[in-house]
Amino acid sequence: MLDKIEKLSDILNESYSQKSLNSALDMFFKDNFGIKEFALNLENSKEQKTLTHSIPIYKHKKCLGSLEFSQTNPNLSQFLEICSGFISLKIQNILLNEKMQKDVNYHDTMKNIAKIIETQYELKYIIPIIGEMLDKFFENYLVYIFLRDESTGINVLSYPNDCKDEKILDAIKEHNETKLLSDGKIYAVPLICENKNVGSLVAKSTEDEINLKDREYMEQLANQMAITINRANVYAEILKHATLDALTGFYNRHQLEVRIKQEVSNAKRQHAPLCGIMTDIDYFKHVNDTYGHAAGDLVLKTIAKVIRGQLREYDIAGRYGGEEFSILLPFTKINEAQMVAERLRQTVENKVIDISKVAPDCEEKNIKITLSLGIYEIKENDSDDDLMKKADKALYQAKNTGRNKVVINND
Repeated sequence: MLDKIEKLSDILNESYSQKSLNSALDMFFKDNFGIKEFALNLENSKEQKTLTHSIPIYKHKKCLGSLEFSQTNPNLSQFLEICSGFISLKIQNILLNEKMQKDVNYHDTMKNIAKIIETQYELKYIIPIIGEMLDKFFENYLVYIFLRDESTGINVLSYPNDCKDEKILDAIKEHNETKLLSDGKIYAVPLICENKNVGSLVAKSTEDEINLKDREYMEQLANQMAITINRANVYAEILKHATLDALTGFYNRHQLEVRIKQEVSNAKRQHAPLCGIMTDIDYFKHVNDTYGHAAGDLVLKTIAKVIRGQLREYDIAGRYGGEEFSILLPFTKINEAQMVAERLRQTVENKVIDISKVAPDCEEKNIKITLSLGIYEIKENDSDDDLMKKADKALYQAKNTGRNKVVINND
């Protein structure tokens, strides 16, 4: 009996999750007591298996679940009288650790959603980032984000790309209050900030009903999302009247478009060459996901500094959006622009970025990133929009043929 207690002690010490504990106990009881089938049933277990003999597990007077056996024998009964308390204590620790980890993940998600507004202000960039955060946090649910169209008052799906569940679509048409639908498997929370409805957050479970704790998490995350979305709307409105991107110091998207029109007009009037370069940081999402948004901000600032160092005084750089930068090279032919782009690409590739101060918890202190670039030289018959549109087409080709390269659009 003593050797079996020692084996059980080793198993309990080495198990770190419900799944690993269930697997280890299953093997232990089969090997040591000849049990054909075993199952660990806990209150929050997705899969419940009821066998012939059931031993309840308690924390004080509260039942946590049960140990299920296909058969029993005197040796097993005697062993469980001595050791069921040890198993119960281990289960309590696992459940507590899982709850603590969920709380940590929740606070990290809240913090990251709040932080997005520091680097992004366009909802088409913000919503996919938030959606991916929520998918990661609510890993057992399907998450949908709807934004309110102010002109029509209708909620429009913004994340993911498609929703075919009619119950969800009906629920968010006139969505101003929290709803629990479909036998508790769909939970819809309105996104309300300053008494203004800006959209809806919906979660759908494909298995069990959405539990109370997750509904509470959703409500709090919805509050934070509503604040972030509202700030983005206000910030975007302010930026329409501003000229510089706060993070990089480059022209913002609105002012960049103004400058593009000016430079295209000047180039055509003077019959002078003009090239546009579109750049995109390769795998930038991986940087944010792995090292955090503070490290992502540092990467953007570093790239902006490198770009500034490679340009002439009269060249123009702007933050097109997210991790994309646009560069205008007046009085520059395509072969000269290619040399500028290649020099920029190589400088970024060789640059080592120290993230130790902004991501102190990461084991990796220095990271390297690369750029993909697309170039186009304006033609006489091109419109204002064609310069960056065709440079972006070359960028798309660069990213789809290996990244970390320069591609010219000779269209």
